[in-house]
Formats: sequence, C-alpha cells, structure tokens
Amino acid sequence: MTCATFRFYAQLDRFLPGDRRGRAFDISCAERSTVKHMIEALGVPHTEVALVIANDTPAGLDRLIAEGDRIALYPKFESLDVSAISATAPRPPGPPRFVADSHLGALARLLRMAGFDTLYDNHYADAAIVELAQAEQRIVLTRDRELLKRQAVVHGCFVHTLKPAAQLRELYERFDLAAAAQPFRLCMDCNLPLRGIPKQQVRERVPARVQARHELFFTCDQCERVFWEGTHWRAMRQVLDALSAAK
Repeated sequence: MTCATFRFYAQLDRFLPGDRRGRAFDISCAERSTVKHMIEALGVPHTEVALVIANDTPAGLDRLIAEGDRIALYPKFESLDVSAISATAPRPPGPPRFVADSHLGALARLLRMAGFDTLYDNHYADAAIVELAQAEQRIVLTRDRELLKRQAVVHGCFVHTLKPAAQLRELYERFDLAAAAQPFRLCMDCNLPLRGIPKQQVRERVPARVQARHELFFTCDQCERVFWEGTHWRAMRQVLDALSAAK
C-alpha cells in the first residue's frame, strides 16, 4: 500500500463526506493506483476535475500515486484559464452539445430553448448515453456520479442544483454559455431547428385571437407545432437575458 495526502477544493468538496471537506487528509492507496482511480474511489467523478497538482507540479489523471504524494485537485476556474496545464481533455470546438440523463428532462428543454443541441430521452440507458457522447462529442449531463466515472466518458458535468432554472444557471456559469446562446432556434420537444412559416399557412393551426395579435410564426417540421412570440416567449426571453447579463 501507498500513503498519499489529498485536498479537494471549491465545489469538489461537495462529493466528499463531511469529515473530509475543507481540509487535507491522508489515505492508503493500492499499488499502481492512478489519480483517477483514487479520486473516483473517494466519490469524485474525473469529469469534475480540471486541474491536478501533485507535489506542487501540474499532473494528469493517469499519474501513478507514489508514497508521500501531496495531491491537490481543483474544478474549473471561473476567472483563470488553466487549459495549458489542465488534467481534462479540451472541449470540442464550437458551441457545446449535450446529452442529458433521464432525471434532467426539464433542463434539456431549457437548454434547447437557449439554442443548445441537447439529446434527451426518458428511456436512455447509461450505455446509450455514453455511446452518444462518444460518437457525437457531447457533454454528459447527470446527477449520477457513477455514470461520470465511466472510463469512456471524456466530457461530463455533475449537475448540483435541483430546480431546472437553477440548473440552467449552473451550466451557463460552468460552460460560459452566454456568448454561444441562440435562443428559440430549436424545438424544445424535438431538438430540431425551427423555421419561419407564413401567417396564411397557420390559419387552421392557431387560435384566431393569436392570429390577430401576431405576424411572426415558427414551426418544427417533425412535431409540426406552431410557435409565436407570446407571453411565454417573453417570460423565457427575460430568463435568458438575465443569464447573459449576469456574465
């Protein structure tokens, strides 16, 4: 066995039992254990760690633990770019794309509302989520830390908050989503692009009072729902504008 000292910082502390939060602690490690193996044995998914410092030197998650090592682990920094020494793989270029597990359906709809390609199906098995994430370079969103511990998950996010609006705010902060948001370009149900549709083509599909008040209409070619900039649209616009302004 090998003894090493670990210290988890900021929100990584939330994954630990109370007696290990906010302090360094010693732990015995099996021979040839890696940093990844040990932090996940302690309950912290590897996707949540942005920076590993071993004995005052940046290290990777695949580093073998040696006797007397002092390992400090940090999440993503909001105001400090550590990409050059980060323990995690760089995100794919372009706006982030997500795949959400069965507990995050409401969050998936809000992400689509904000314009982010988000796959969700209440019947997705964990293996299907991992396969989609790999094949399409998507970020896994979940509240199941065991899912994020899978070796095949390269990019993932444990969603700490419980209410959908707070979850959306959490992701805006973690992934800097404000600059990439394109609100109301995707169907919240189907995750497919919306397109404008002439008013005369919706006369049989929307109430007369709506036709009297609005000129712009949009539709999804899959579910064929019709959308317009009504009170719900304005309420959602205020939510998204507030998130962008907070950045």
